[in-house]
Amino acid sequence: MATVDAFNYLKEEATEWRRYLHRNPELGYELRNTARFVAEKLASFGINHIETNIAETGVVALIQGEGGEGPTIALRADMDALPILEASCKPWASESPGKMHGCGHDGHTAMLLGAAKHLASTRCFKGAVALIFQPAEEILPSGALRMIKEGIMERFGITQVFGMHNGPGIEIGKFGICHGPILASLDDFDLVVSGKGGHAAKPNETVDPVVIAAQVIFALQTLVSRRTNPLESLVISITKLNAGTAYNVIPDVVQLGGTVRTYSSHLRDFAEKQILEVARGIARASGGDAELKYRRDCPVTFNNQKATHLAINAANAVVGQDFVNANMSPRMGSEDFAYMLEARPGAFMYIGNGPTAPLHNPAYDFSDEALPFGIGYWVNLVEKTLAV
Repeated sequence: MATVDAFNYLKEEATEWRRYLHRNPELGYELRNTARFVAEKLASFGINHIETNIAETGVVALIQGEGGEGPTIALRADMDALPILEASCKPWASESPGKMHGCGHDGHTAMLLGAAKHLASTRCFKGAVALIFQPAEEILPSGALRMIKEGIMERFGITQVFGMHNGPGIEIGKFGICHGPILASLDDFDLVVSGKGGHAAKPNETVDPVVIAAQVIFALQTLVSRRTNPLESLVISITKLNAGTAYNVIPDVVQLGGTVRTYSSHLRDFAEKQILEVARGIARASGGDAELKYRRDCPVTFNNQKATHLAINAANAVVGQDFVNANMSPRMGSEDFAYMLEARPGAFMYIGNGPTAPLHNPAYDFSDEALPFGIGYWVNLVEKTLAV
């Protein structure tokens, strides 16, 4: 067991890596500089098995322990930034206008690099650890799903996989996790309400899709408030509304768009079916119609029970159990690490980022004070899970 003090020697160097990545953000799959930086650092640590260009710019490195035969577990960090104009005013702020690390993936990458350096020098474990540096967490199609489809689980013999994300509002030096669902599924939909357009001065000669759409928007809220169990979580939000081009013309169609979040597969089925039935019922009663395109973009992030115990024990080793919330409330955000947890058992952990601006905010910045805690978590997770 190694507390955070054992990893403070890496803090200054990991801070330099993190701030370099923050100054040089890249988006989606276009991570050529980021991937090259990661691969060069891994090679400098004496890691010989490094594969690049997975899912275009993903990197996977394998470190063999010196404790004999054993399984391979994987640790994952995401690398991509967001298309946001930064407003943090930090000396290491983005040098690429309109791009910034607004979700802390620079910190995630730096923490995993720090763990890689320590593990490569000590190798006090059996089996092996696979370090996954993933592109395109913030966009679709998902970088995690593409890496899985390109066979990383089988190619590296991965038996369990673990992820970690920083949490603004969680005190630095604290961790949070829960068994089972920790993040919701993500579905998107486009709904087209059609009617019969005409002159706005003669609404009686039209089938007004704007009025129909307004009724649909209100009715969809009852799917949550009156059609589902209040003890289950379901969010249906209309986030896009497009109608008309002129003040004096009732349009033929109205385009709606939105998102569905839940922890339950049966509620995903319910939402997809009922959104169309409600919209069509209202539209057809008024002489119009409705069509739905529903996309299931990301599954529930589900923490395996055994793997969650391993994650809790690793965090306890770093900071003590008083600073690990093992029963944190699940969140309605989503995370494409869920695809990796569908492919292999594992767990997703939150690490405190302190009282910073929220994620995806122009003023956000990853806290460098969190780096040794994250490095220590990764190292303890490997050395305890693959104990000699």
